[in-house]
Amino acid sequence: MSKDNIVIREIEVKDNARMEAVIRGCFLEFKLPLEGTAYADNDTKQLFEAYQNPREVYYVVEHNGTVLGGGGIKPLKHFEADVCEIQKMYFASEIRGKGYGKTLFEYCLKAAKEQGFKQVYIETVSALQAAIHIYESYGFKHLKAPYGDTGHFSCDIWMLKDL
Repeated sequence: MSKDNIVIREIEVKDNARMEAVIRGCFLEFKLPLEGTAYADNDTKQLFEAYQNPREVYYVVEHNGTVLGGGGIKPLKHFEADVCEIQKMYFASEIRGKGYGKTLFEYCLKAAKEQGFKQVYIETVSALQAAIHIYESYGFKHLKAPYGDTGHFSCDIWMLKDL
């Protein structure tokens, strides 16, 4: 897979079903909890519509016209206005480990800065060690408890980074 054939762009309505399939596929592949996670979120079915408010953006990774992953930022729900959350960052198996996740992650961090956020929050599950390692490599620090009100009660890892 050549980087020449990879496009990172903002989500479009036509991407909703494919991104839902990527997200749900990751949960099943890694045997992650289905309740209290992004798997059960209403937004997962309609990501384009879910990221249309100010200070929100969702990006997809496309290879030869096929969406293979995505991730976005939103203000952290029921928390301070200057903290955003990186959300729903999932990738199909064929692009994992090739650097596209890091590239998309950097898009999200850049967007967070451009939107004036001071901190970025992430929550995940301990089974996703590769993702946690990436977050740590970008300076995210572990928290003892969750921030905000995401509804993701099955997440057991919470992290924060100053921008």
